[in-house]
Amino acid sequence: MSVAVGEKAPKFTLTNQHGEEVSLASFEGKKPVVLVFYPLSFSGTCTGELCEIRDNISMFQSADVELLAISVDSKFTQAKFAEDQGYSFSLLADFWPHGAVSELYDVFLEDKGHGTRGTFVINAAGVLVAKFITSPGEARDLNSYKKALELL
Repeated sequence: MSVAVGEKAPKFTLTNQHGEEVSLASFEGKKPVVLVFYPLSFSGTCTGELCEIRDNISMFQSADVELLAISVDSKFTQAKFAEDQGYSFSLLADFWPHGAVSELYDVFLEDKGHGTRGTFVINAAGVLVAKFITSPGEARDLNSYKKALELL
Protein backbone atom coordinates (compact mmCIF):
# COMPACT_ATOMS: atom_id res chain seq x y z
CA MET A 1 0.00 0.00 0.00
CA SER A 2 1.65 3.18 -1.16
CA VAL A 3 1.10 6.49 0.55
CA ALA A 4 -0.24 9.13 -1.83
CA VAL A 5 0.44 12.85 -1.93
CA GLY A 6 -2.21 14.56 0.19
CA GLU A 7 -2.44 11.68 2.68
CA LYS A 8 -1.06 11.49 6.20
CA ALA A 9 2.39 9.94 6.23
CA PRO A 10 2.60 6.58 8.02
CA LYS A 11 4.07 7.01 11.49
CA PHE A 12 7.06 5.04 12.69
CA THR A 13 9.85 4.99 15.24
CA LEU A 14 13.37 3.87 14.35
CA THR A 15 16.80 4.04 15.98
CA ASN A 16 19.37 6.50 14.63
CA GLN A 17 23.13 6.13 14.37
CA HIS A 18 23.52 7.31 17.99
CA GLY A 19 21.15 4.64 19.35
CA GLU A 20 18.38 7.19 19.96
CA GLU A 21 14.77 6.54 19.01
CA VAL A 22 13.44 8.91 16.37
CA SER A 23 9.69 9.08 15.89
CA LEU A 24 8.03 10.73 12.90
CA ALA A 25 5.15 11.75 15.17
CA SER A 26 7.52 13.86 17.29
CA PHE A 27 7.90 16.36 14.43
CA GLU A 28 4.18 16.75 13.70
CA GLY A 29 3.01 20.27 14.43
CA LYS A 30 6.64 21.40 14.75
CA LYS A 31 8.51 21.08 11.47
CA PRO A 32 8.47 19.39 8.07
CA VAL A 33 10.39 16.17 7.48
CA VAL A 34 12.17 14.78 4.43
CA LEU A 35 12.55 11.00 4.41
CA VAL A 36 15.35 9.73 2.18
CA PHE A 37 15.16 5.95 1.79
CA TYR A 38 18.29 4.41 0.28
CA PRO A 39 19.31 0.79 -0.35
CA LEU A 40 22.54 0.24 1.59
CA SER A 41 25.19 2.22 3.44
CA PHE A 42 28.64 2.29 1.86
CA SER A 43 27.37 1.37 -1.62
CA GLY A 44 28.56 3.66 -4.42
CA THR A 45 25.38 5.37 -5.56
CA CYS A 46 23.99 5.69 -2.03
CA THR A 47 27.21 7.24 -0.74
CA GLY A 48 27.27 9.65 -3.67
CA GLU A 49 23.67 10.71 -3.11
CA LEU A 50 24.04 11.24 0.62
CA CYS A 51 27.32 13.11 0.14
CA GLU A 52 25.54 15.41 -2.32
CA ILE A 53 22.89 16.05 0.35
CA ARG A 54 25.66 16.63 2.93
CA ASP A 55 27.35 19.11 0.60
CA ASN A 56 24.04 20.94 0.04
CA ILE A 57 22.69 20.67 3.60
CA SER A 58 21.98 24.41 3.67
CA MET A 59 19.14 23.80 1.21
CA PHE A 60 17.41 21.66 3.84
CA GLN A 61 18.38 23.88 6.76
CA SER A 62 17.00 27.01 5.10
CA ALA A 63 13.69 25.15 4.59
CA ASP A 64 13.84 24.23 8.33
CA VAL A 65 13.17 20.56 7.65
CA GLU A 66 14.27 17.50 9.57
CA LEU A 67 16.24 15.29 7.23
CA LEU A 68 16.03 11.56 7.97
CA ALA A 69 17.91 9.05 5.81
CA ILE A 70 16.72 5.44 6.15
CA SER A 71 18.14 2.07 5.11
CA VAL A 72 17.89 -1.52 6.33
CA ASP A 73 21.39 -1.36 7.80
CA SER A 74 21.96 -1.70 11.56
CA LYS A 75 22.52 1.29 13.83
CA PHE A 76 26.18 0.24 14.07
CA THR A 77 26.60 0.37 10.30
CA GLN A 78 24.76 3.70 10.23
CA ALA A 79 27.08 5.09 12.92
CA LYS A 80 30.23 4.12 10.99
CA PHE A 81 28.78 5.39 7.69
CA ALA A 82 27.83 8.77 9.24
CA GLU A 83 31.24 9.09 10.90
CA ASP A 84 33.22 8.18 7.78
CA GLN A 85 31.24 10.52 5.53
CA GLY A 86 30.66 13.39 7.97
CA TYR A 87 26.86 13.30 7.83
CA SER A 88 25.25 15.69 10.31
CA PHE A 89 21.71 14.41 9.69
CA SER A 90 20.12 11.30 11.18
CA LEU A 91 20.62 7.91 9.58
CA LEU A 92 17.84 5.60 10.72
CA ALA A 93 18.12 1.82 10.94
CA ASP A 94 15.13 0.00 9.41
CA PHE A 95 16.90 -3.15 10.54
CA TRP A 96 14.29 -5.02 12.59
CA PRO A 97 11.70 -5.97 11.78
CA HIS A 98 13.72 -5.99 8.59
CA GLY A 99 12.51 -3.27 6.21
CA ALA A 100 9.18 -2.73 7.99
CA VAL A 101 9.20 1.05 7.55
CA SER A 102 10.42 0.73 3.96
CA GLU A 103 7.41 -1.54 3.38
CA LEU A 104 5.07 1.09 4.92
CA TYR A 105 6.28 3.54 2.27
CA ASP A 106 6.23 0.90 -0.49
CA VAL A 107 9.95 1.15 -1.26
CA PHE A 108 11.07 -2.27 0.04
CA LEU A 109 12.37 -4.66 -2.61
CA GLU A 110 11.47 -8.08 -1.24
CA ASP A 111 13.61 -9.97 -3.75
CA LYS A 112 16.71 -7.93 -2.85
CA GLY A 113 16.14 -7.59 0.91
CA HIS A 114 16.57 -3.82 0.94
CA GLY A 115 14.80 -0.67 -0.12
CA THR A 116 15.00 1.31 -3.31
CA ARG A 117 15.58 5.06 -3.47
CA GLY A 118 12.46 6.90 -2.36
CA THR A 119 12.06 10.43 -1.07
CA PHE A 120 9.00 11.62 0.86
CA VAL A 121 8.46 15.27 1.80
CA ILE A 122 6.08 15.68 4.73
CA ASN A 123 4.74 19.02 5.92
CA ALA A 124 4.50 20.06 9.57
CA ALA A 125 0.91 18.75 9.69
CA GLY A 126 2.20 15.25 8.84
CA VAL A 127 0.81 15.24 5.30
CA LEU A 128 2.81 14.02 2.32
CA VAL A 129 3.29 16.93 -0.10
CA ALA A 130 5.75 15.32 -2.54
CA LYS A 131 7.41 12.02 -3.29
CA PHE A 132 9.80 10.70 -5.87
CA ILE A 133 11.10 7.18 -6.31
CA THR A 134 13.84 6.06 -8.66
CA SER A 135 14.56 2.65 -10.11
CA PRO A 136 17.31 0.54 -8.53
CA GLY A 137 20.69 1.90 -9.58
CA GLU A 138 19.25 5.28 -10.60
CA ALA A 139 20.38 8.23 -8.47
CA ARG A 140 18.03 11.03 -7.47
CA ASP A 141 18.57 14.51 -8.87
CA LEU A 142 19.24 17.34 -6.41
CA ASN A 143 16.78 19.53 -8.33
CA SER A 144 13.99 17.11 -7.39
CA TYR A 145 14.66 17.97 -3.73
CA LYS A 146 14.64 21.71 -4.48
CA LYS A 147 11.28 21.46 -6.27
CA ALA A 148 9.78 19.35 -3.49
CA LEU A 149 10.97 21.72 -0.73
CA GLU A 150 9.23 24.59 -2.53
CA LEU A 151 5.91 22.83 -1.82
CA LEU A 152 6.30 23.24 1.95
